[in-house]
Parts: sequence; C-alpha cells; structure tokens
Amino acid sequence: MARVDDLPVRTAYDVWRLRQEVFVVEQDCPYPDLDGRDLEESTRHVVLLDDEDGRDRVVGTLRVLDDGGWARIGRVVVAPTVRGRGLAALMMHEAMTLCGDREVRLDAQTGLTSFYEGYGFVVTGPEFDEDGIMHVPMSRRERTGQ
Repeated sequence: MARVDDLPVRTAYDVWRLRQEVFVVEQDCPYPDLDGRDLEESTRHVVLLDDEDGRDRVVGTLRVLDDGGWARIGRVVVAPTVRGRGLAALMMHEAMTLCGDREVRLDAQTGLTSFYEGYGFVVTGPEFDEDGIMHVPMSRRERTGQ
C-alpha cells in the first residue's frame, strides 16, 4: 500500500489504465475516474503486481480514503485476465488491515454484497444506480473494546 506520490510513475499509470479498462470500457460507465481523491495525503492505494512476463504489471488495485470519521474503500478492481484467483480477497484483507478498528464504508455493486459481507460489512441503505450499475451502501462498524 502506498500514497500516490510513492507509486512508481509506470505503476500509477497502470493503476489508472486498469480502472479505465474495467470501469469505463468494460462496464460502459463513462465517468470522471480521476476525481482528485487519489492525490489526497491520507489516501492509500493497494496495488497487486504480476511479473509473469518479466515486467511488473498491475492486475488489481483499490484505494482507501479518509472520510473524516471513517475510512472508505473504493475503486476495487481486478484485471479480467486474472479474475477468479482470489486477488480481490487479498486486496480486501490488506485494506481491512490498513483500516484497523475504524468504521469502514463502501458502495458495493449489488451482485458483490455477499463478498463484502465476508469482511463484516452490512447493507446500510437502499439500492441506487451509479452510472448505470446498481449499488448498495455498506459499512463495517467501528470495532471497540476488542
């Protein structure tokens, strides 16, 4: 996990290219992915690299934002060529470790709610349409006294 300033330039480029490839092209959702939040001092990027061809290639990424009283996980993406290998779970484990005992929120694509429930998230509101894909707000409560 790293701040955007700590990512090698090519890795940062590959992170944004993967997000564009999946969110904008594959899911057909033209939206402003570069929203400025990647640059915030408190934002952390979890990046999975594969060096199968001798060059580090980004195969998955997510970001953890500081939204004041809670953390927010977003932009969770795995490259189409490596899906089904449990890579999203590896990234989520890292993100949850980073978040610690804080409350954590995210907006899950509706079909992925059970995946996030495995990390202690619960649906906290009604389903909503974000760029043509149905989502639900989810959160994991702050953990105290443990």
